[in-house]
Amino acid sequence: MPSARGTLTWTPAPDQPDLLAAPVAAAIGTAPDALVAPIDAELADTAAFCAAYDVALEASANCVVVAGRRGEITRYAAVLVLATDRADINNVVRRRLDVRRISFAPHEDAVQLTGMEFGGITPIGLPAQWPILVDRRVADCPEAVIGSGLRRSKVLVTGAALAALPGAEVLDLVR
Repeated sequence: MPSARGTLTWTPAPDQPDLLAAPVAAAIGTAPDALVAPIDAELADTAAFCAAYDVALEASANCVVVAGRRGEITRYAAVLVLATDRADINNVVRRRLDVRRISFAPHEDAVQLTGMEFGGITPIGLPAQWPILVDRRVADCPEAVIGSGLRRSKVLVTGAALAALPGAEVLDLVR
């Protein structure tokens, strides 16, 4: 039966900085007890990852970067929802950021601004001024699998640790 830990071998994340993107390694202390496991980078996308490593979809949390505009100002944020859910970007997130238009940040912008690989972006180590919008269902997870900033590894944390990250706000984000 799939679980959050699946068939992976997890080790303390601070002991494996080579498995974390540089900004994630620098901020990993903000997620106490975080664990990390190496994976095949070709299997980093959620569905393939969960199938290959017997990880439950409902224990996998996806982090997307959104960009909202109001006039000439662009505001970025990270949105974290379970892989089984879809965030209400156009209503809840747009209102929270107080922007007129919102969309997923362009691939190149997300990579450049975070210092992380696309497909591995995680809420740990994001720019300090960005809000991290955590869906309530993620915050309630006893254990959740998230990106490591790299496609070749994953991080295991508690939902409570995600809710306690600097800049994190727990909201009902699912439509």
